[in-house]
Amino acid sequence: MKVKYFEDTDTLYIEFRADAIAQTRDLDENTLLELDANGRICAMTMEHASRRMDAKHFSFEQVAA
Repeated sequence: MKVKYFEDTDTLYIEFRADAIAQTRDLDENTLLELDANGRICAMTMEHASRRMDAKHFSFEQVAA
């Protein structure tokens, strides 16, 4: 999984899997969902991210099973 924030365009890109993108769906006017050929979510793009979430205070925590 990769998370990228592009400050110059205020865009947040979250890649869940590195598979080839077969389809892109608009969830709303500022959110795109990218799917592989089997309909699995590969990535999500959010425009105007700083207005929609607190991107500057992002943290990641992996919890052992």
